Amino acid sequence: MNSPRAYARLGLRVAKTSRVGCQVTVVAMIGVIVASLSVQWPVAANAQSSPARVSPLNVNGSYPTGTPDSAEPSGESPPGAQALVGYALRYENDFTGRRVPPGWYVFTGIPGGDPGGHFGISHVVVANGVLQLNTYRNPAWHNGWVTGGICQCGVARRYGAYFVRSRITGPGPTAVELLWPSNNTWPPEIDFNETGGTAASSTSSVHYGATNNVVRSKVDINMTLWHTWGVIWTPHYILYTVDGRLWGQLRVASDISSVPMTLDFEQRQECQEHRQCPTAPESMQIDWVAEFTPR
Repeated sequence: MNSPRAYARLGLRVAKTSRVGCQVTVVAMIGVIVASLSVQWPVAANAQSSPARVSPLNVNGSYPTGTPDSAEPSGESPPGAQALVGYALRYENDFTGRRVPPGWYVFTGIPGGDPGGHFGISHVVVANGVLQLNTYRNPAWHNGWVTGGICQCGVARRYGAYFVRSRITGPGPTAVELLWPSNNTWPPEIDFNETGGTAASSTSSVHYGATNNVVRSKVDINMTLWHTWGVIWTPHYILYTVDGRLWGQLRVASDISSVPMTLDFEQRQECQEHRQCPTAPESMQIDWVAEFTPR
């Protein structure tokens, strides 16, 4: 389910990746701002003493996760419509079908600016209640490592709350859950779960400004287990949650974009750059997504 829009996004997405990948060497040149937090789960990082001051929270005094359900691949079903105070459930998908749902588009082809990478249509699969992005050596592409990428390009929102139940099978390629500007003009960008090729931690990043300023947080957590990752994006703050707990936030309104964004999932390999390179087939699995907008 590809569209010309998905192809157009590809080059821009990799332009972003290239800049971020080399940010360590060009900090003095572009003025990247990095606020790095390293915390041991489940301790919340950068949280106020009373989460209610930063919320909205659900009725149990935590952020949405899901409802225990042994029939679900991840052991939890999506949160209910009333899971986030002051917000309304606008979209939910449990990926129970056998095809990519309407409004979602699969990435394909060689990413612009990253000749060593490749997105494959067949590397995005919906089956057994899971949306799965698969990285493996593909004989159709000279036996090179091919990854999966998909965007909900048919649904753009300005502000909202996104919750994603997901896991990865192991380290190697980086796995990313993010919000991307629907007009394809970058920055801004909001990454709320990015592994960087590891299975032991994740980061969040807000990219903003003409020179690509970055504010980043990190949490140490076992990425091979199922977790519910969340981002609450408002004009005044961005909150990052995992399994119902706050682990990072940005509260500088001038750094927060109002550009409508779409939800994206992708894997990337940068073997040519000697990083984020698989040694065995790996997958990124998504059980469900739930999206809320302010009432």
